Amino acid sequence: MSALANLRPRRRPGRRPRLGVWVQVAVLAGICALWVYPFLWLVSASLKGQLEVFTAGLDLVPEAWRWDNYGRAWDDAGFDGYLINSLIVTLGTVAIVVVRCALAGYVIARYRFVGKRPVVAILVATLFVPVGYTIIPVVELSDQLGLLNSRLGMILALSGGGQVAAVLLYAGYFSRIPRDLEDAAVMDGAGFLQVFRGVMLPLAGPVTATVSVLTFLAAWNNFFVPLVFTFSRPELRTLSVGMLAFRGEQSTDWSGLAAAATISLLPVVLLFAFLQRYFIEGVAGAVKS
Repeated sequence: MSALANLRPRRRPGRRPRLGVWVQVAVLAGICALWVYPFLWLVSASLKGQLEVFTAGLDLVPEAWRWDNYGRAWDDAGFDGYLINSLIVTLGTVAIVVVRCALAGYVIARYRFVGKRPVVAILVATLFVPVGYTIIPVVELSDQLGLLNSRLGMILALSGGGQVAAVLLYAGYFSRIPRDLEDAAVMDGAGFLQVFRGVMLPLAGPVTATVSVLTFLAAWNNFFVPLVFTFSRPELRTLSVGMLAFRGEQSTDWSGLAAAATISLLPVVLLFAFLQRYFIEGVAGAVKS
């Protein structure tokens, strides 16, 4: 019996987390709290009174919950119409950027053509061109085409840039897809657009999610282009431009401005919450060697 007892596996005592693990958790928790605190303060300020925004300091709990701030932002400032404008402009911009950048990335990754390297170099160089240098010709061209002071003009202006990051993400992802899938589709008689639409683009779902999130953020938060394109038609303003309604010549409605900013941030937070897994997969798949 003693011999059999010696053959039985002994239970190992549970390993307690080391002190270094708890220190890492504490440091990361502190960084997370610092990162999230401004957003929490914004939500808190949107439920406070005008004076309480400044007198309460860093306190996150309002003395009295002023839900009427959201009603003032939604109805009085016209944010219901601004939200519709933002959705139309942003979704239209995302659709054009995804299709255009996916096609460009597919060609760069899969085809050889004369001047390929200079084209890529010029695309990368456009990253260093400030938006202010291009807004004047964009506005003049839009005016000549009759697209100024319209949603379509804003969509084309926001989606007509180089979008170099999106193109390179697609190019890096497409370059890793085996050519056998593409060759099999070509042997079945599929053309360029058929291969792209039926084979390549469905496989690039994570990158499409990544590009969609990045483009959504850029278009949703853009202030300069919608401001220029809605000078004579205030009803076409987006949320970012509509916040100017809370700033007057003599005073600023800070609590209403905070409520409006919270309304404008909610769609972005929800979008990223639903697509964060695909966002990470898309970036990792595009840059992986």
